[in-house]
Amino acid sequence: MAESSTGIQELMAAETRASQIVAEARIGRGDRMKQAKVEAQVLIDGYRSEKQEEFNNMVLSKGGTEGNASAKLQAETDQDIKGMQSSFDKNSTKAVDLLLSKCCEVSLEVPTARVRATQKAAGITV
Repeated sequence: MAESSTGIQELMAAETRASQIVAEARIGRGDRMKQAKVEAQVLIDGYRSEKQEEFNNMVLSKGGTEGNASAKLQAETDQDIKGMQSSFDKNSTKAVDLLLSKCCEVSLEVPTARVRATQKAAGITV
């Protein structure tokens, strides 16, 4: 009897050790994943800064500065907005009139299919 209880205790101890090993492995994996994420972010930041530097050098070599390009883009955008606003002002009354005419237009004709269906439902034959 003592041998079977010793065997059971050994099995329980082995199971406990195995669960501890699995838990340590999970923690280690999580730590490795976090470290890999940090290393990847460092590489990404380095690559991003390198490409940004290349872009800035290209813009400067083309004869423009970031401020001039931004100002030019802003001027073009403002011009487009003014054009759209004038187009809106010019066509808004036409659009409102068209919408109102369509909303207020009521047709009092009953479609022939509706008349026939109603006559059929009422049992009237013509």
